Amino acid sequence: MDRTTALELLQSKLKTQNLVKHSLACEAVLAALARRLGQEEATWRLAGLLHDIDYDQTVDSPQSHGLIGAKLLEEAGVDSAVVHVVLSHADKAPRDSLLDKAAWCVDPLTGLIVAAALIRPEKKLAAIDAQFVLNRMKEKSFARGASREQIGACERELGLALDEFVAIGVKAMQEISGELGL
Repeated sequence: MDRTTALELLQSKLKTQNLVKHSLACEAVLAALARRLGQEEATWRLAGLLHDIDYDQTVDSPQSHGLIGAKLLEEAGVDSAVVHVVLSHADKAPRDSLLDKAAWCVDPLTGLIVAAALIRPEKKLAAIDAQFVLNRMKEKSFARGASREQIGACERELGLALDEFVAIGVKAMQEISGELGL
């Protein structure tokens, strides 16, 4: 599936603009990680873009999150690696591949980065850097929904130091700040 078709499918399933923006952020960060880790960028992009495709449908039944999306994408003929990410990021399948592990670590990172940008007076990604995000990450009450365990797993799962992982995420999201409205 090409990106245009994937984006159209995503927008037909997600009605919440913040979820679409989250998906765009995950796409950008996974693309940057693919380049950094020498992986195939197109598949990593699609995984980021489509990982939460069923979120609006499953918001009231989290036990179904990932399952509905995986079935939808499988029926649409999406690469099996992307389908597996949809399952594994929602803890419905083991995280076997580097892509599975990267998507799992990236998912909460994007939320943490957005929250960090929104507490700045400018409310812009350009107003933050990796150190600012890392400092906020240490505050347990800040962006509670962003799992520090998942983000910190980048060291074990991806072989990347936390500061480098966060820097990659911030830079990737800054590059698409217009699309994110930040």
